[in-house]
Amino acid sequence: MKFIEDMKVLLSSNNFLIYVTTIEEEKLEHILSNISKELFKNNICIWNFIDGYTNNPSYVKYGQKNPLEALSKINSNNIQNKQIFFLKDFSHFMKDISINRKLKNLYTELQTSNKYIIMSGTERNIPYNIQEYITCIELPLTTKHEIHLELRRLFQILDIKENNLKVSLLKAYTGFSINKVRKSLSEIITNKTNESKLLKKIQKEKKQFIQKTKIAEFYSTDKNLKYIGGLKNLKHWLQIRKLAFSKKAKTYGITIPKGILLVGVQGTGKSLSAKAIAMEWELPLLKLNISEIFTGILGESEKKVQDMINICEQISPCVLWIDEIDKIFTDNNNINDSGTSNRITNIFLTWLSEDKKQIFVVATANTTNNLPIEILRKGRLDEIFFIDLPTLEERINIFQVHLKKVRPLTWSNYNLYYLAKITKQFSGAEIEQAISEAMYFAFNANREFSTKDITKCINEMIPLAITEKQKISKLRRWGYSGKVKIG
Repeated sequence: MKFIEDMKVLLSSNNFLIYVTTIEEEKLEHILSNISKELFKNNICIWNFIDGYTNNPSYVKYGQKNPLEALSKINSNNIQNKQIFFLKDFSHFMKDISINRKLKNLYTELQTSNKYIIMSGTERNIPYNIQEYITCIELPLTTKHEIHLELRRLFQILDIKENNLKVSLLKAYTGFSINKVRKSLSEIITNKTNESKLLKKIQKEKKQFIQKTKIAEFYSTDKNLKYIGGLKNLKHWLQIRKLAFSKKAKTYGITIPKGILLVGVQGTGKSLSAKAIAMEWELPLLKLNISEIFTGILGESEKKVQDMINICEQISPCVLWIDEIDKIFTDNNNINDSGTSNRITNIFLTWLSEDKKQIFVVATANTTNNLPIEILRKGRLDEIFFIDLPTLEERINIFQVHLKKVRPLTWSNYNLYYLAKITKQFSGAEIEQAISEAMYFAFNANREFSTKDITKCINEMIPLAITEKQKISKLRRWGYSGKVKIG
């Protein structure tokens, strides 16, 4: 595990004050205990705010509800053997002026001692004035390899042969902490839950975990690419990358796709495409909750974006859907937001450039006018597609898709060609709405709806391409300028 090797290097390189960001405290304690025994032939000394020091006779109960005393005790004892002091949740106390000053003093004194202080917390909120004294490192989330070992242990206990259940469980548990995995596995042993119920339960737990963050929403969808009418070029591009996340692709040397930007007229299937991609590629779908990003105190928005990235990495491989990205990342930064928009954009752009996780971003926008040029350049995302109003052939396909959904046996009774011909400036969403209106009209008259009913609703509807003619004409000129691909 890379974290273990990195921690060994830090301890061997005289880093005496180390801060570890993690949500898995027990896992960190276990790792530090093993490292200490290996490097120093000694046990670690553990402190928490309620109990003080707990596992060393020389320190027991010192520092109860007193973090300053906990630090002073480290400083007061002369120790011959090298010792690691693990201070849990210590990030909560660093802003206190006495703790802050004591850490600075210890920085100098620890360099001539055999003591190392490792502090932990769920967030990296170290005060600016002591950042240069403390080395920061993050404990990675539970890996698939660790989950695999837990599953192997379970299967040995239950004497179950390795089968497809193990593969399904490994995929389902991705994103869980090791404690959550163990708790869930204990329920399997106790309740003997069948495979189908078990996988549904894990999926439900994962959805609840993500929704608690309020930063992202976990989407379930049953619509694949066949459900979308038209968009032949986009479908082809996605189809040849369908297996890009497989082991076979990795062995072949395929680069995992970063994502796409879909720009176009409202109602042309951009959002639907995001859902369909996740379904087609059999990947979980997360949607970024825009309204939660720019709320809270100064610095909170940047943290939320980073949390969103961490969540995606937890459950990768996955699809991240960023709807209306032009509302989040914009060149027209608000001069009154203290640079928040700028910092958020930089965090996101850096992640897109450097990220090696299996996360496919599907961003949608109604225009690129306000988007930073950095997002549009190659390397951030793989491709930009312009999603235009559907052609005659595509409209026939769209009518067919929607009529098959509501009338799977009699859809061919409708005059698709005629309906497509009279909806020249209609989007896919507007076509769907016309069918829905026709159904209401016929249902109210206690009869089956017909081509004539749909035609009537079409004639009464004014499409967006007419009400926003100038804006859409400008967007279409850009779409066909040769700078982007046509969806």
